[in-house]
Amino acid sequence: MSSDFGDFSSELSSKGDDKELQEFLMVEKQKAQFNAQIHEFNDFCWDKCVEKPGNKLDSRTETCLTNCVDRFIDVSLLITNRFAQLLQKSGGM
Repeated sequence: MSSDFGDFSSELSSKGDDKELQEFLMVEKQKAQFNAQIHEFNDFCWDKCVEKPGNKLDSRTETCLTNCVDRFIDVSLLITNRFAQLLQKSGGM
């Protein structure tokens, strides 16, 4: 069993695998950031729109939640696109 682990660790140390590992870690970090942003949306919009929790959402609360999340997504996309434009202009990409 220890020889299997030795083979695995030597595979990870090669440059190709190291690049794949870095790309995998970057993707996982992006997923975690996306999930954190979704939780932030949920918390903010819940606090803004839901006065008292019940068994069902009334239409006003549902509309408020939908609009709140839509605006958060719009702003996030706007900021992300603007940041990408600034990076391109500065030669960072």
